[in-house]
Amino acid sequence: MIPPHEAAWEVHEFLTRAGLRYAIIGGVAIQHWGEPRLTVDLDVTVAVPLDQAEGLVRALVERFTPRHADPVGFARQTRVVPVRAANGCPVDISLAVPGYEDEMMARAVDYEIEPGRIVRLASAEDLIVHKAVAGRPLDLKDIAGIVYRRREALDVAYIRRWLREFASALDMPEILDRFEQPWGRIRP
Repeated sequence: MIPPHEAAWEVHEFLTRAGLRYAIIGGVAIQHWGEPRLTVDLDVTVAVPLDQAEGLVRALVERFTPRHADPVGFARQTRVVPVRAANGCPVDISLAVPGYEDEMMARAVDYEIEPGRIVRLASAEDLIVHKAVAGRPLDLKDIAGIVYRRREALDVAYIRRWLREFASALDMPEILDRFEQPWGRIRP
């Protein structure tokens, strides 16, 4: 098994035993929904009640090797827990916030990384939303790949609804354009 998939299974087992919903949001999800590309890490979002976030962070750094000297403090500031899986693969575990990410968790899909090993991926639409908010050059390329591969299968109304919400909340109107530009290229 490739290292990010092995790490995904390890994280899946831990989060599932803890009774927590999660979705893979990074390069592993892109390999399924968009244009496949090399990825050497794993990005996961986990739904955790706000009052239980610190307990989860402590449990994560007991189970996995932390990649930050003060993982609890870092998570308080960024809502991200950077750890390493047993195979050394870097894993960024984001602590979801209620609202959008609750809906994202409900829309996550099963993905078989190898026979009998199923993990949860963010939907193609939610991956576009995450990538549009992040807005890095690689994210924009990933959005274009998802749009090209999924086309009419995408729930465009859902994507636009959440991108408008984030564009308004973050005062970043360009967030919507990060989807509309590649979408416009495939639409006559």
